[in-house]
Amino acid sequence: MPRVAHSTRIVAAWLHQKDNMAKPLPPAYEDALLLLDADHKLVKKMFIEYTGLVEDDGPAAARQQLALKICQDIAVHAQIEEEIFYPAVRDALGDDGLIDHAEQEHAQAKEKIAQIQAMRGADAKMDAAVKELAALIDEHVLEEREQVFLQAQYADLDLRGMVPQLVERKKQLQAEAGPLKEPTKKATRAKQEAA
Repeated sequence: MPRVAHSTRIVAAWLHQKDNMAKPLPPAYEDALLLLDADHKLVKKMFIEYTGLVEDDGPAAARQQLALKICQDIAVHAQIEEEIFYPAVRDALGDDGLIDHAEQEHAQAKEKIAQIQAMRGADAKMDAAVKELAALIDEHVLEEREQVFLQAQYADLDLRGMVPQLVERKKQLQAEAGPLKEPTKKATRAKQEAA
């Protein structure tokens, strides 16, 4: 058999095998606390990126896209906590005050998210609003780690069993939200002219 034909078959077989390989699985989390804290870390990273864009006078379209991505991720995270995690923690601890406080902090963040999402473009107002949202989230995450997560860790909760529910609901919410659309040059120019 000619060497070229043999090599072609090997490459074709490899490509076929590669196409039929299972897609990589999302990261596995040992328990709900690790999953939720991974979200916290991702959002913190995005806030740092946003700050870098502001300090480097990055493009307004890039800042707006990142701000909207931050808002979307926080909204999804808050909803899975409110629908699945918080009710389970409330039942296990019997401490309404702790969860009520966390939900109040979520409400404050949602108000700031609504303000950011209503803004027409990235400017000094949006930058300030994102900075305020970052401060709200930093405070919330600190309190959640030190109080809610700590108590949940020692409560009679199936934190491992909660992971599939959280992951599935998160996927549903992300699918409903859809991908953020890149702003076109025409849309960006129209926003700048309107401002």
